[in-house]
Amino acid sequence: MLLDNLSLFLRIVEKGGMAAAGRELGLSPATVSERLAALEAHYGARLLNRTTRSLSLTDEGRDLVEGAQRLLNEAEDLETRIRLGVNRVAGIIHVHAPVDLGRNKLSGVFDAFLDEHPEVSIDLTLGDGYVDLAGMGADLAIRYGALGDSSLKLRKLADSARIVVASPAYLARCGTPATPDDLLHHNCLLMRFGTDADRFWPFEKDGRKQVLAVRGNRIANDGGLVRKWCVKGHGIARKSQWDIADDLAAGRLIPLLQDYEVAPIPLQVVYPPGQNQPRRVRLLLEALVQAFAEDEQSD
Repeated sequence: MLLDNLSLFLRIVEKGGMAAAGRELGLSPATVSERLAALEAHYGARLLNRTTRSLSLTDEGRDLVEGAQRLLNEAEDLETRIRLGVNRVAGIIHVHAPVDLGRNKLSGVFDAFLDEHPEVSIDLTLGDGYVDLAGMGADLAIRYGALGDSSLKLRKLADSARIVVASPAYLARCGTPATPDDLLHHNCLLMRFGTDADRFWPFEKDGRKQVLAVRGNRIANDGGLVRKWCVKGHGIARKSQWDIADDLAAGRLIPLLQDYEVAPIPLQVVYPPGQNQPRRVRLLLEALVQAFAEDEQSD
């Protein structure tokens, strides 16, 4: 029962409320309250600050979030090994990834992995914003750029250049920018991360760095939608090379301002600290590293 209550606690944190967690798990509000109270009684500490309008973690609750998923993973891995044997790979893996990358690259990696390990399930959440791995119970998350949470572990998958691109139709209609300053006269399609739109685009040539504030009439927090707008000819976008590799190969998008590209940023898989990752998670991690290594070798 303790493990079930820990799982419920993590779901409450992930969903941001007791009612939402109860609905997802098919539990009544009274049952959710009773089980949370039982968990707090077990640990002798209040885990959540609750009002009619908000819910927040106490210090003890934050500590429990960090360890609860590890305990649940260890318990599931132990049960799997006892039930199926140490050489069988089974169970669920929770993964978070950027929208475009998940659809265009990772889905193929996961298909091959599930074909090889039919007793594994992958629960994939796609989103372009920051996620709290412990809070949402993720085993692995794929992220671009520097790692903000230094407590997490990481494996680099590849370098990822962000490329300024447009469709042939847009360029035929509006012209091709020759320098970054020319973008001031173009419609730029912007990604929004949280509350901030990615409107400051960096460039570099011959050691001279420049950051340009671009503008456009379309902003979205969905990288896939920004890519779709760009392919349809609505404007110029700045996208990761991994998100648009197929579009570039097929000529649906054309790279621009290549002489002004800045150094690529790392694409990496991050995961919570601890040495007791289930075998299925370790195998998926290695499959991801191998898939990106093969792609880089083929370029």
